[in-house]
Amino acid sequence: DLYHSIGFKEEVRLSAFHEDYQKMVLGLTHAPLLEVCAPSVNSAMIAEKAGAQRIELCQRLELGGLTPTHDDICFCTRKLNLRTFVLVRPRAGDFCYNEEEFEQILNDIRFCKSVGVPGVVVGFLNPDLTVNIEQCGLAIEAADGMEVTFHRAFDRCADWSTALEQIIECGFNRILTSGQASTAMLGLQTLKAIQRQAGERIAILAGSGVNASNAAHILREVGNREVHGSCKISGYESNEAEIRRTLAELKVYLS
Repeated sequence: DLYHSIGFKEEVRLSAFHEDYQKMVLGLTHAPLLEVCAPSVNSAMIAEKAGAQRIELCQRLELGGLTPTHDDICFCTRKLNLRTFVLVRPRAGDFCYNEEEFEQILNDIRFCKSVGVPGVVVGFLNPDLTVNIEQCGLAIEAADGMEVTFHRAFDRCADWSTALEQIIECGFNRILTSGQASTAMLGLQTLKAIQRQAGERIAILAGSGVNASNAAHILREVGNREVHGSCKISGYESNEAEIRRTLAELKVYLS
């Protein structure tokens, strides 16, 4: 009938007031999403051509990724059709920022907001590898409605379970994590535990070493909906064919 045709399923039959009723539930299918880590405008354009839905724009991947230039941010936000999330990280090294560095981060977040960026990617820790809740709160406030991802600083946290709850409480939309391992495949069991604890409260974006050969496997095992990868073959630039292969594998995941 009509309800079944649009995706409702019968959960249980009920009887009340001399009538029989059906309790129906609607199961929504959330398509898996590939976020391409784009270290340049060129990689961003490659990602769009290949059909990616979202990028994390950055530069200097050899340093783990730094804040891209304002010109690159403006170009990708205004000229490309995919969603551009911007990494805001002023320097390499740890994620413990002094007042001057943090003010630069806030200014970059405000700039992203002013030019229409839909999301930013940040992360803040204390020297004891706990989440810096104060800086997180100020960053969320500066983002003012943009989506905010807590990046792989999460993988350095001494206690990921406590950090997860704090990040959720701060109001982040997602966490980029490899399950505290060097790659998502090596951190698979921890990723599963993170997803179980997170539930539907925050998106878990599995990243590091994600490619066409393992993206669908990670989603099946972890139960999350988003993966993150640079999709490179050599060097640091994204590869169109590898993005297309990864997207094709994610389509197979749905079947």
